[in-house]
Amino acid sequence: MARHPIPTGREITFAPDDVIVSKTDLQGKITYVNDVFVAVSGYTPAELLGAPHSLIRHPDMPRCVFKVLWDTIAQRREIFAYVLNMAKDGAHYWVLAHVTPSYDRAGRHVGYHSHRRAPWADALAKVKPLHAKLLSVERAHTDRSMGLAASVRLVEQLLVEQAMEWDEFVFSLSAETRVDAAVG
Repeated sequence: MARHPIPTGREITFAPDDVIVSKTDLQGKITYVNDVFVAVSGYTPAELLGAPHSLIRHPDMPRCVFKVLWDTIAQRREIFAYVLNMAKDGAHYWVLAHVTPSYDRAGRHVGYHSHRRAPWADALAKVKPLHAKLLSVERAHTDRSMGLAASVRLVEQLLVEQAMEWDEFVFSLSAETRVDAAVG
């Protein structure tokens, strides 16, 4: 696989009705992508299939959000999160991700299914400064694990202050009433 792209600062958007879909195995290696994922990410299916999903991780995305995500799906629970991704050419795109566990016909946990929609603009106005703060906390520590732990504590404190669970908090960030957010 080619080296990780360098962020360009150019933003990609996609239609509100478009849904980016991927599936991974239990280790996060991509096993399925739809045409929208390919078009938005700029990677070919051959470059994506078998690659770690972190291939599209933007370096300005706080690691604590992924920790919360992985901790949640490891418990076989679904989760929603606003995520900043990076395309093959270094452009970035925001998504509202919904990640769920996948099971085979025998009921065995075999991986994860994620679908992403265009984010709500009013939520992004709140998410961007929150992510910047979390990233700042993470980068303030020379020890990456200490930075991650500090940003996770900040998220936990925020949820306690808001008296909300993670998904409730994510949906509270927008005044939109799009019922289709969890459909796709």
